[in-house]
Amino acid sequence: MMKELLFEIGTEELPPTSLRDLASALAAGLSAQLDEQGIHHGKLHQFCTPRRLAVIVEDVAVRQPAQARFRRGPSVAAAFDQDGNATKAAIGFAQSCGVDLGSLAREASDKGEWLVFKKLDEGQLTAVLLPRMLEKVLNDLPIAKRMRWGNGSAEFVRPIHWICMMLGEQVVAGDIFGVTIGQVTFGHRFHAPGPVLVPTPSHYPALLRKQGYVEPSFGERRAAIENQVSGLASEHGMQADLAASLVDEVTGLVEWPVAIFASFDSQFLAVPAEVLIETMRKNQKYFALRDAGGRLQANFIAVANLFSEDPKQVRLGNERVIRPRFSDAKFFWEQDLSRPLQDHFERLKTVVFQEQLGSIAEKSQRVVRLVREIAILLDDNPRSVERAAFLAKCDLVTSMVAEFPALQGTMGKYYARHWGEDQEVCDALEHQYLPRFAGDSLPSSRCGITLALADRLDTLVGIFGIGQKPTGTKDPYGLRRASIAVLRILIETPLDLDLGVLLRTTEQGFVQTTIAPGTADTVQRYVFDRLIGFYEEKGITQDTVDAVIATNESVISQLDLKVHAVQQFRTATGCPSLVAANKRIRNIVAKSGIVVDSSIAPDTTLFSQAAEENLWRRVIEAEIDIQPLIEKRDFSGVLQKLADLRADVDTFFAQVLVMDGDATIRENRLRLLMRLEGLFLHVADISFLHQ
Repeated sequence: MMKELLFEIGTEELPPTSLRDLASALAAGLSAQLDEQGIHHGKLHQFCTPRRLAVIVEDVAVRQPAQARFRRGPSVAAAFDQDGNATKAAIGFAQSCGVDLGSLAREASDKGEWLVFKKLDEGQLTAVLLPRMLEKVLNDLPIAKRMRWGNGSAEFVRPIHWICMMLGEQVVAGDIFGVTIGQVTFGHRFHAPGPVLVPTPSHYPALLRKQGYVEPSFGERRAAIENQVSGLASEHGMQADLAASLVDEVTGLVEWPVAIFASFDSQFLAVPAEVLIETMRKNQKYFALRDAGGRLQANFIAVANLFSEDPKQVRLGNERVIRPRFSDAKFFWEQDLSRPLQDHFERLKTVVFQEQLGSIAEKSQRVVRLVREIAILLDDNPRSVERAAFLAKCDLVTSMVAEFPALQGTMGKYYARHWGEDQEVCDALEHQYLPRFAGDSLPSSRCGITLALADRLDTLVGIFGIGQKPTGTKDPYGLRRASIAVLRILIETPLDLDLGVLLRTTEQGFVQTTIAPGTADTVQRYVFDRLIGFYEEKGITQDTVDAVIATNESVISQLDLKVHAVQQFRTATGCPSLVAANKRIRNIVAKSGIVVDSSIAPDTTLFSQAAEENLWRRVIEAEIDIQPLIEKRDFSGVLQKLADLRADVDTFFAQVLVMDGDATIRENRLRLLMRLEGLFLHVADISFLHQ
């Protein structure tokens, strides 16, 4: 028999940014427990609000299936002596199975006859198993810090007020974390604070909506917030900033969302829009509004957690709350503008970047040196980027950034602009932190690109140099993210810079007694390891990347072109044959033990077969044909041209014995093969490819 299962745990207000993850983990954990216990079940539906986590499971079996138990004991010969009396082995086996000796059966096999224990255990009732199953699921939820409440010892993310669990029309008897399981849920804290009886699991969502003033579905509640906010903004001829993270957080804060249109004093618009928006988002969870031209308006939308009979009072309350927040922001803005941005540099000497690597000021000085070197490599004038590097971290010690750390860089741009810095420098101060996350945009100016690259290189080399590379999930300095940013900047910009040269140049900027020797090589290997995941997300396999890395290509922009060329080459008709040939060449050379200088051409007078002469002719032609393609970085064209060699290579291996008994002929043929392999090494070592 199948029945629907409802489980709901009611709590104090849950962390809004973790709400959806907790709900998903609850559903996944319950599904796993049902599977582990062999209890059949159907689809799961998860629900969550600030005060509850819930899940409904369709078609849950009311009992575990019967389980057959089987154990083989000692052989009959060992179980009984010559007089037919049971031995200690037989008696011990029966006792371990919990039965008398007469209950054991016998089973014959080609190796003899054995005592066996067989029993069909009836499955337990699902309702009996559920309380402990759910308690385990709740204990396993991803909760960073648990709380205790009352006099009990139970721990959960927030104090528990009620638990509702029903299997069909029946309440599941028992308790979880010392809280007795019941048949009631509770609605909105103000609109419907009393208990709401749940007759069956299928009634649960509708009951909360109609009687409880609670929308239990996170997705439905989120959609309602988006629709209300965008609709209300449109009514006033405006557009709302519906940042996904903010919508998610507000959804985690309310059970019955009601959007409220409100205003603030237009004098605050003199403060940069980013400051006002960050204040609204971070402190009040409000949605900022813009006109059709994208200009911030002196209005916002708040989302209340109730339906008020006097919405004007709700609006006035929100307007009253935001005013002191904006007044503080305006004060910070005006205070920071009172002195040039560069004057803050001295304070950076007191701010530690890392104990062994010194202050932020020392890091900035290293970056100034590094951007100069990169600018020279790029044939750029270093003046602007050096200035940007000097000012880059100055806003960290301003009042505004101390209050709103997310505005670092952005505030530097505004302060630099106010004090007459070049626009290129101002933009670079903001763009130095790009990309902030996966998929984020890159700096758009050469100055910003150079600064963003140098800052991350300094962090990577410095932190690795003192032996604090990431371990497991711990990456306090964001080195994984910094590595991906370096790769994206070099690839997507693109910049013709050698990563090895960049890292060695960075290493030279540190006091050599501070960081370990060879740090640049260590960091390069780490960054190359990140390439695997970087390309896997684009559908490119690891062996493709390994094939290119094996050629020691470290100009990342060129490496990227080669990776895509190899990926395309894998679909070519001749690819499998040529890959096999390259693997064969590698094996032959390795087994020969002969060191062959591939720069020396084979001696054509030693060729004794037409296949040798023909392959050598085709290799010479290919070397000439691919040179202009290499200069144009048309690596796909190079591989397409080399794919034409397939038939000649196949013929060579079919007709020519490379390891000839004559050492001179053998070495000559190896030299030919090495020259052939060298053609491919302009792009990749295709022997790495799996076919």
